Amino acid sequence: MSLARLEQLTTLGLLAFASVWLVGFWDYSPWLACIGFVAIALGYAAVLAIEFVAVKFINASDPVPQPSWWDLIRAWAGECVTAPRVFCWRQPFFANAVPDHLTGQPGQRGVVLIHGFVCNRGLWTPWLAQLKARGHVFVAVNLEPVFGSIDDYAPIIERAVQQVIAATGLPPVLVCHSMGGLAARAWLRTVPPGDEAARVHHIITIGTPHRGTWLGRFSHVRNGQQMRLNGTWVAELAQRTYARVPFTCWYSNCDNIVFPASTATLAGADNRHVPAVAHVDLAFQAQLMQQSLVIIAQK
Repeated sequence: MSLARLEQLTTLGLLAFASVWLVGFWDYSPWLACIGFVAIALGYAAVLAIEFVAVKFINASDPVPQPSWWDLIRAWAGECVTAPRVFCWRQPFFANAVPDHLTGQPGQRGVVLIHGFVCNRGLWTPWLAQLKARGHVFVAVNLEPVFGSIDDYAPIIERAVQQVIAATGLPPVLVCHSMGGLAARAWLRTVPPGDEAARVHHIITIGTPHRGTWLGRFSHVRNGQQMRLNGTWVAELAQRTYARVPFTCWYSNCDNIVFPASTATLAGADNRHVPAVAHVDLAFQAQLMQQSLVIIAQK
């Protein structure tokens, strides 16, 4: 089953359950009916709140600017708005709203966009619209199987890279969210040494757990286990260096998925901190998008 279909079933199932509760309890108690409806429909907000509490304590010993409780509340509120837009709307129902674009303005650099864990290309819809308006060629991949090994995503990325190079004659910029940055690095280590600069111009990662994440300890799926904090897989990935490929790594001290926050940075990279923003919401910050588009436009 594709991720889009799974998220369609989940979204419609929750709405159906909430509606049945509302109707079923209305005659007995309108208050109980409304409270139950809200609890079912917005229960994800409570889960997010627990994550942000964990962020506060796990980040306490991390060498990043420490978030205040108010910072975490702001980040939580932003994620409560962004998460359903992504997971209940764009990804399940409009993943292909902006198709891949392989005809652009001459001399414009192309882009490969790589989503993260339990996501699909629908995540990137706002980015794709902006890239198309600026005349950039782009391919947004779907990493499948959803719960497979990150190493197995390398051929998917290679095909996208080759498509963009064929369309532009230039190595692309890779824009990666979360696990997508690890997938990009896993792909990069399959490139013969010395050929990296001919295959990729720049890699931008957004909330990528380069050294794993504390939450990885709770995962029972293959790619989730590979993202365990300071785990074997991320340690092996770090053994390959990429001196000829520049990295820009965006991270936040309120990332509720990738923490401790410094795990989203890389030694030698242009590491850029965006304070008080959560994991998914980070990808759509105006500052981040604008500065990333500047990097993409560079010759």
